[in-house]
Amino acid sequence: MIFLDTQPLWLSGALLIGLATLLAMAAPVFVRRRVPSERLRINNEVAGFTFATVGVLYAVLLAFAVIIVWEKFSEAESAAAQEAGAAATLYRLANGIGEGPGEALRDSLTRYLRSAVTEDWPAMARSGASREATRALDTTYTALLTFTPGDGRGTSLLDEALRQLDLLTEARRTRLVLASGAVPGVLWFVLVGGAVLTIGFTLFFGTENLRVQAMMTGILTFLIFSGLLVIIAINHPFAGPVRVDPEPLLAVLEDFGAKAQP
Repeated sequence: MIFLDTQPLWLSGALLIGLATLLAMAAPVFVRRRVPSERLRINNEVAGFTFATVGVLYAVLLAFAVIIVWEKFSEAESAAAQEAGAAATLYRLANGIGEGPGEALRDSLTRYLRSAVTEDWPAMARSGASREATRALDTTYTALLTFTPGDGRGTSLLDEALRQLDLLTEARRTRLVLASGAVPGVLWFVLVGGAVLTIGFTLFFGTENLRVQAMMTGILTFLIFSGLLVIIAINHPFAGPVRVDPEPLLAVLEDFGAKAQP
């Protein structure tokens, strides 16, 4: 799955869907050469009811997995947008802080965003995190906490700045957690095993036209493995051809000025 996740989408589709469909269409021909169609037709009535149950159960499981990974992918996009929004707000709030702490806060925040784009995103593609980005975030906290408010306005400003920095930290933690993927290994075992069993169940049927049976098996395989390809493509939101890019953070860096661009 990790190998397919790192390949271009067309190549992953060809390897997963194309190869599986070809093998599934060849399987009825292989079985028919060893088992006469008359013997297989005996199972049609009983196997039909059982296959309907098996198909419904696997369809529910596959749909559930697709919905889960899509929700996690959307959550990763929301986390990146929230992080960018909190950074932009915090940078503007720094203008109301004294020159020393305010300047230090803007510089440290800019370094953090640069590290997030150039270090954190490549690390998340490997289900990791950048220590450089973590140190830059710690420096941002240090710079903000050097500000000592002298009146009610300064206190309100510090409270809001800390709130925005907490939102930024929470959003980063969310995307780091989501980078490792949403589908556990045991669910992959059930998904792949269920696909093989569901498709293999069609081999117990016997039709007069072998070509039609092979085509029906191929269509079923195409649909099942297309769903698996969707899960593989978006399971790791920050890796592979379908991923969340750091565009929101880059847009904030551009708002900060040309000198802030990585």
